[in-house]
Amino acid sequence: MVNPAQRMQPFSAHFFAERERKINQLQACGCDVIRLDIGSPDMPPDDAIIQALAKSAALPDRHGYQPHNGPAALRFAWAEMYGRLYQVNLDAASEIIPLLGSKEGIFNLSMALLDPGDLALVPDPGYITYTRGAQFAGARVYYFPLLEENQFLPDLEAIPSEVASRAKILWLNYPNNPTSAVAGIDFYKQAVDFAREHDLLLCHDAAYSQVTYTGVPAPSVLQAPGAKAVAVEFNSLSKSHNMAGWRVAAAIGNPDALQALYRLKINLDSGHFLPVMEAAIQAMTGDQTWLAQRNQVYRRRRDIVLEGLRTIGLKGNSFDATLYVWSPVPAGLDSVTFSEKLLERANLSVTPGNVFGKRGEGYMRISLSTPEVLLEQAMQRMARRLSW
Repeated sequence: MVNPAQRMQPFSAHFFAERERKINQLQACGCDVIRLDIGSPDMPPDDAIIQALAKSAALPDRHGYQPHNGPAALRFAWAEMYGRLYQVNLDAASEIIPLLGSKEGIFNLSMALLDPGDLALVPDPGYITYTRGAQFAGARVYYFPLLEENQFLPDLEAIPSEVASRAKILWLNYPNNPTSAVAGIDFYKQAVDFAREHDLLLCHDAAYSQVTYTGVPAPSVLQAPGAKAVAVEFNSLSKSHNMAGWRVAAAIGNPDALQALYRLKINLDSGHFLPVMEAAIQAMTGDQTWLAQRNQVYRRRRDIVLEGLRTIGLKGNSFDATLYVWSPVPAGLDSVTFSEKLLERANLSVTPGNVFGKRGEGYMRISLSTPEVLLEQAMQRMARRLSW
């Protein structure tokens, strides 16, 4: 009998793994399940990116191990993109570490920086990996609320000073998953000041910074004065360039924090596949006009969902970013019960809000990574569910 390590005790079955099992059972019985739970882009990357991958993979010298910090051209591509989008100047040698997806970097940075008993400040609701990385390191978590009345921005000054002074890491994520809220540069300036005051490392997850409907990307925390002294930003091509399965991301910012992450990574992985990295270079430095067209597809999908929710008396958010709608569930139902009944009775899968924390209760997250015709069908199914 195999007994898992004690550090595995906080890790229950992941919601999406269990949901996948139930959906597979329904589909095996012939049910047509519409999935609005997973935030995996359904559209492909630009053709030039795919062609760059294929061209590189066909070469005989592209299949060996690669440096953990990737080829210099990849780091220069990240630096060029940050300079173009955010007017942030980066040292490609010391301020950029390529990652096998941002989830890996987020988890491993906690492992690299947190000791047992340390404290991490984590938003609620929020991406579960901020919590899981801290727990695996043996650290404790203090949750601060993201409230609808505050546009899902935290009141950092409401964190007790004795808590902030003991903490080592502060996690932020904008545009936000799951709420889709957007933060402005003034908020980032406050966050940087807060991190400096309390000697915190500000860790910002910017996975959705280029999935915006306004024609301009959401700000980077590194645009705030003095940010690189106290902050690391995680950026990813998963959502921005429809490359979720490619696992291409980077940790960017404070060199000391990145060096600690790098020391851990050289003991955990063996770098990425070179053709994927060369395609990533194409993604970041090639034609970007297709992103605006893709974002307008998400905007149309969002509007379909918002209108469908309005017809059944629910008011979803109307933020201009991410590929999610965050909506209250009907009165009198908790988020899990509503989600389970939608799946069982309407073959419709949404994510219950409490997956993202206690303060996510009473909400659901609807993913926009589904074609418009299916979104319209999904909203009709939801309306019929409310009449049962």
